[in-house]
Amino acid sequence: MKYDLHIHTKYSPCSNLKPHILLKTAIKKGLNGIAVTDHNTIKGALAVKKLNKNKDFEVIVGEEIKTNKGEILAYYLNKEIKPGNFEEVLENIKQQNALAVIAHPFTVGICRRKTKIAFKKIKNKIDAIETFNARNIFNYSNKKAQSLAKKLNLAQTAGSDAHFAFEIGKAFTIFDSSLRIALKNKKTEIQGSNSLATLSRPLSFVEKYIIKKLF
Repeated sequence: MKYDLHIHTKYSPCSNLKPHILLKTAIKKGLNGIAVTDHNTIKGALAVKKLNKNKDFEVIVGEEIKTNKGEILAYYLNKEIKPGNFEEVLENIKQQNALAVIAHPFTVGICRRKTKIAFKKIKNKIDAIETFNARNIFNYSNKKAQSLAKKLNLAQTAGSDAHFAFEIGKAFTIFDSSLRIALKNKKTEIQGSNSLATLSRPLSFVEKYIIKKLF
C-alpha cells in the first residue's frame, strides 16, 4: 500500500485545494490511499471521503491539531478535535480509537517550530512520528526525525503536506495490510522527494548555521 498521510484542502487557511481535485489527483498519481489532515478541522476529510466511490482507495478522516507543544496528526477520527493542551489532545484522540502521529517535529522555516515534546515520556502514547515531510526545506529536519524514531523504536510515516495539487504524492508511506497494523508492528517504509532540496544543498552552510541556532 502507498499512502500520502498528510494533505490539506481549502478548509485549511493555507490551502486552495478543492476536495474533488485532491481525490482525482491522488488516484491518478497511483496512491492507494490518503489522509486528509486539515488544520484543526475534519471538514475537508469528510468532504473527500464522501466523494470517494472507489472501493480500492481509502480516504482517512484526519486532522492536524495544534497544541501548546507542537502539532499532532490524528487518523481515523469520528469527531473534530479542538486545538489545545498537548496531553488532552492525545487523550481525546485515543478516546476515539484514532491514531496519533507527531507532525514534522523538527521543521525549520519562516515559522520556527522547535519541538517542546518530551518524546521519551510520551512514546507509549503515540503511534508514530512523521519522519519525512516533503515541505521541509532542509534535509536535517527529516533526518533528525528519522533518527529520533529509530532511537525510540517508534513507527515512521511520510506525507507530502500538500497544500496544492502538484504537491500530492511527493512523499508517502508504504506498508502491507492496514495502516493500524503496520504502525503497531512498526512495519512502514517512508519515501519522498522535496522540490526545494536542490536549493538547500548550495546553501548547506546557511542550513548548518540556522540549525545550530535553533537546536
